[in-house]
Amino acid sequence: MNQTPVQLVIGPRQCGKSTLLGHLATPSFKEVTFDDLQLRTLANRDPALFFEQFSPPILLDEVQYVPNIFPEIKRYVDRIKKERLISGRLTTVLFRMTGSNQLEMDKSIKESLAGRASYFELNTLTVHEIKRAYSKVSISDVLFKGGWPELYIDEQLSPIHYINDYVRSYVEKDIVLSAGIQKQEAFNIVLALLAARTGMLLDYANVARDSGIQAVTVKDWVSILERTGLVHCLRPFASNLNKRLTKAPKCYFLDTGLAVRLQGWREVAPLITSPQAGALFETLVFSELFKFIENYGKDWNLYLWRTKEGEEIDFIISTARGEVFALDAKMSMQSTQAMKIPPSFKKTFPQVKQITLVTFGGRRLRLSEECEAVPLSDLTEFLMELS
Repeated sequence: MNQTPVQLVIGPRQCGKSTLLGHLATPSFKEVTFDDLQLRTLANRDPALFFEQFSPPILLDEVQYVPNIFPEIKRYVDRIKKERLISGRLTTVLFRMTGSNQLEMDKSIKESLAGRASYFELNTLTVHEIKRAYSKVSISDVLFKGGWPELYIDEQLSPIHYINDYVRSYVEKDIVLSAGIQKQEAFNIVLALLAARTGMLLDYANVARDSGIQAVTVKDWVSILERTGLVHCLRPFASNLNKRLTKAPKCYFLDTGLAVRLQGWREVAPLITSPQAGALFETLVFSELFKFIENYGKDWNLYLWRTKEGEEIDFIISTARGEVFALDAKMSMQSTQAMKIPPSFKKTFPQVKQITLVTFGGRRLRLSEECEAVPLSDLTEFLMELS
């Protein structure tokens, strides 16, 4: 991490933000969590008095609960920067903070800490991270549980109860309240409909019809879910030269455990053999790609590619160097068949000579001159090779 006075890690609850910063902090960093109602009240009512008792360097957990503290942090940082400018000393990290509600953070931080803070996104665990720590965990289990660290640390925890509690405490409470959503029941219905459609083209009118909510409201709620890091709308590659390309995005949940729970699955076995398994596996592949780009700071753009005639490649990676890579998710439990690059895709991207199939299992294998299979558990290593 670079040496700005304030470093802020943003990500969903329970993804490991405070644990990460706790590992990075030196003994001089005191830790305060604003889940503690008494400390939260003090920091909001009298921030100056709070910092007299808890002076920097300090680690502040869940700072979205204390919006009144940010102007005081600004004043503190500006004073220290002036003192160090006079003395010639280097700026050091004074505040490390975590936040799990991007909506509340946007309200409080943008103006107060502009130019004073570095921001870092933290997601739930990737397949690569889980398999590296727990090699015996199956892809089926990761698909079912998602990337929540606690579910792998404590095997006695029920994924069903754990994620149910997460939905009640974070999604239905924090997000709905901070976004000012009045129709909570309707919001829950839309959330479930989006989970049922993860990995599919997003038709706002279709979701609106099934939920009884106006399409413009559905679009607003999807935007809120994107800002809070629960879903991501993958936009299609756009080319002015090719009018046949679809304009509809695909909506993916960033954690399959949440999508699986919202779909209502209670066991792994029936899920894996269900009609929804393919779209959920594609969601898991997308999540791995998205998190790799975020975690490694890659200057890559990720798109889908689909023509109105139905020709499709799930994922296109476009790099700043002008390279283009094509990947497709294939869940087939049996032998994976080679895929040919669609002719219309070749016309748009003549430099692409290979398509990579990301498979549920198996091993890395050349299937044809223009097609290679890479198991999901090896996807991170494959992406590192592209770098």
